Amino acid sequence: MWRARRATEACEACRSLVVRGALSLPRPRPASRSLQHARPPAARPPFQGSCQPFSSLSRPPPRRWKLSPARPGFQPRRHFWPARLAARLLRLRYLLLGSAVGGGYTAKKTFDQWKDMMPDLSDYKWIVPDFVWQLDEYIDLEKLSKALPDSEALAKLVPDLDKLAGSFSLLKDFFSTGDKWVSEVVGASDLLLLLGTSGETAFRATDASESDRQFKKVTDKEKVEQLQEELLRTQLKYQRILERLEKENKELRKLVLQRDDKGIHHRNLKKSLIDMYSEVLDVLSDYDASYNTQDHLPRVVVVGDQSAGKTSVLEMIAQARIFPRGSGEMMTRSPVKVTLSEGPHHVALFKDSSREFDLTKEEDLAALRREIELRMRKNVKEGYTVSPETISLNVKGPGLQRMVLVDLPGVINTVTSGMAPDTKETIFSISKAYMQNPNAIILCIQDGSVDAERSIVTDLVSQMDPHGRRTIFVLTKVDLAEKNVASPSRIQQIIEGKLFPMKALGYFAVVTGKGNSSESIEAIRDYEEEFFQNSKLLKTSMLKAHQVTTRNLSLAVSDCFWKMVRESVEQQADSFKATRFNLETEWKNNFPRLRELDRNELFEKAKNEILDEVISLSQVTPKHWEEILQQMLWERVSTHVIENIYLPAAQTMNSGTFNTTVDIKLKQWTDKQLPTKAVEVAWETLQEEFARFMTEPKGKEHDDIFDKLKQAVKEESIKRHKWNDFAEDSLRVIQHNALEDRSITDKQQWDAAIYFMEEALRGRLRDTETVLENMVGPDWKKRWMHWMGRTQEQSVHNETKNELEKMLKCNEEHPAYLASDEITTVRKNLESRGVEVDPSLIKDTWHQVYRRHFLKTALSHCNLCRRGFYYYQRHFVDSELECNDVVLFWRIQRMLSITANTLRQQLTNTEVRRLEKNVKEVLEDFAEDSEKKLKLLTGKRVQLAEDLKKVREIQEKLDAFIEALHQEK
Repeated sequence: MWRARRATEACEACRSLVVRGALSLPRPRPASRSLQHARPPAARPPFQGSCQPFSSLSRPPPRRWKLSPARPGFQPRRHFWPARLAARLLRLRYLLLGSAVGGGYTAKKTFDQWKDMMPDLSDYKWIVPDFVWQLDEYIDLEKLSKALPDSEALAKLVPDLDKLAGSFSLLKDFFSTGDKWVSEVVGASDLLLLLGTSGETAFRATDASESDRQFKKVTDKEKVEQLQEELLRTQLKYQRILERLEKENKELRKLVLQRDDKGIHHRNLKKSLIDMYSEVLDVLSDYDASYNTQDHLPRVVVVGDQSAGKTSVLEMIAQARIFPRGSGEMMTRSPVKVTLSEGPHHVALFKDSSREFDLTKEEDLAALRREIELRMRKNVKEGYTVSPETISLNVKGPGLQRMVLVDLPGVINTVTSGMAPDTKETIFSISKAYMQNPNAIILCIQDGSVDAERSIVTDLVSQMDPHGRRTIFVLTKVDLAEKNVASPSRIQQIIEGKLFPMKALGYFAVVTGKGNSSESIEAIRDYEEEFFQNSKLLKTSMLKAHQVTTRNLSLAVSDCFWKMVRESVEQQADSFKATRFNLETEWKNNFPRLRELDRNELFEKAKNEILDEVISLSQVTPKHWEEILQQMLWERVSTHVIENIYLPAAQTMNSGTFNTTVDIKLKQWTDKQLPTKAVEVAWETLQEEFARFMTEPKGKEHDDIFDKLKQAVKEESIKRHKWNDFAEDSLRVIQHNALEDRSITDKQQWDAAIYFMEEALRGRLRDTETVLENMVGPDWKKRWMHWMGRTQEQSVHNETKNELEKMLKCNEEHPAYLASDEITTVRKNLESRGVEVDPSLIKDTWHQVYRRHFLKTALSHCNLCRRGFYYYQRHFVDSELECNDVVLFWRIQRMLSITANTLRQQLTNTEVRRLEKNVKEVLEDFAEDSEKKLKLLTGKRVQLAEDLKKVREIQEKLDAFIEALHQEK
């Protein structure tokens, strides 16, 4: 109670203060709050009046309330909590609504900013052909989709692709008429009037013919030919790989044969005596390709007229039909060395191959004949019929006599159609080269079925062996001779050596079959034995028993062969020892500090050097690539840029026409010429860098003996290398985007563009002044200092130039062409001074004079534009200075930089690696081609090392053979 009373008293006191004006109370709080002025300080918090700050978001502004007098002991009750709750909920709604509106506005603003940053893709519609954008106007896609059949019916349809391609090409031509109109308008422009040479404008498009080229449709026949060529190249490539693998396999087989339980060690494999001798002859034939007198080792040389039966006799001795046969045509086109030896199996194999042909199987015999024919045709060079290159074949079998025979091409009397003109002389030279060996056994084959007077080979043999000390005469086809010859005694005269002027160690008569190529050796042998058993020649003792059959012939030839070998082989070994000593002495005197490297070893050394140089090509710095690419590209396109783009546009009257002309010409240039030029420059740059690395001297280590080989490898690698076909398409888009950019960002780029422009214009000005100087002759300084004079034509040009310079000085803004009245005025002024001129001479002189004037004016304009970057940023508003030409050269400079960077990336990432691969393939091909190495690695040093290596090898093999021969005795 006392608290209520004191509160009432306090309120009365306050009210009296308000009435008196002595105290200004704050705004009253709602009456729902009980105001208790008198309370203990410790029990309740201090009073907080209405001066507390409020915001519209925290609570609504208070309303005015009338203070009702509080009765003592009465505590006011709070009856407005629902209203307060509703007000708070309303405030929450306003908060959500405001956040949504603000967020939406912010999102819209962000989207607009992002949209403004996106590039305008409408400028790139030119990438897609125009007819694609307009297809929907001419083709109803909905009707087309409804008209299509179902999947099963669609699978049965086979579209005619040729007609479809023709339809699209017609459609493309129909929609491309607009581009033709633009090109015609540009081509008919009157801006191309500056003249570089007589009768042509200086701004004429240099590559106009390229714009008229059309793509030709590749026919199916051309595609088939291309595929066939590619197939042949692939076959040759894999054939070379197979040959290399075959050689490696042969070496591995040797290692496997030498392997035992303890590992690998050297073990001499036992060879037959005839095989050892055959190896000596093989090495000697490679060394002594010219058949000089050093090759005196014995061998059996089989000679005879064409179709006399040489090959048949050889097959009877080898007991297998191993040679290709023909009816009357020349089949033996190169010498074939056949080494016969005994063995458990009847097989044949070539010297340079590990494949064995089973001579008991008809399939292997046919394959062997095909292989011999292919090797003969391969040995014969283009334009020749026969070849001196020898094919080496080893034949082993039970009962074969050990000997080495060489089957030579048949001697002919007349050159027929299809033969080379020198075929007869070539066959004679090959035969003489083999027969002039004093230790060679000549097996002379004579056809018994023809007249002896028609024989050619007997005269040739009598010249080579006039005393008959190493000749064995063989008469073939005796069965036919017995039937056709009227007098059998004629055969007896031949066998006794009385009919021919030649002499021989022995005479033999053989029968080589009935003329059927399908006969087997056994059938021919049986027929031969049966014939001689029933022949009158034996019954009447015209022929002796030891003179008939090929079996007796082979025994006699073998005995004669080995007798000749034992008599001459040691003498030959001594001659090769002397030759080796002479060659070693010559090497020590001429090349004392060099190793004795033969041709193959030198090739391997050169191969390693070339591969190292190719690797160095991949280590060229990107900066160096870009510098040389940019420089070479500008040298290639500078004429077109200045003559066909800048100068025509510079003749326009305002900046708008200038920019339009520049954009049109840049677009045409980029579409047709620029990418191709850029790829050509990149390809030439790669060639020059590759050639620089290949031909650059290496100081003291440089060996000039490899120069020809490196040059050949470089040329062949470049010939095989082809640039990526997709480079031009991607480069065209990049260059177009680069030339579309006109925004120069800083003053440094502006100054660089001005410097680039000045350098380009100064170069053209120097060229123009040179042309003008040649036209008018030397000036007064050169005439007085060097005693030079002018010709009559130069004097006329000089007078014309002076007159034109006067006219140009009066009107420095003169257009690029002369009007007809101005030409007449100049001509009359010159005639008044006694100078007769032609209007064409006035035009020619005017073009050079005006060209020099224009270039000097452009250079002075460049100097003014040095301070024009500020006006450029303001788009030259409120300024008389216009520097659109600087912007043009900045665009060109930027395009060159971006193009050089793109080409550098393609070079380092793709083309250098592909070139390195080509170099490796070329080196592998050259390694397999002995003729290439013989042609490219030449000189006394190489030949001396080759001879020394061969002589050492021959001597070692001869010593081993002689040792084995002594042991056999």
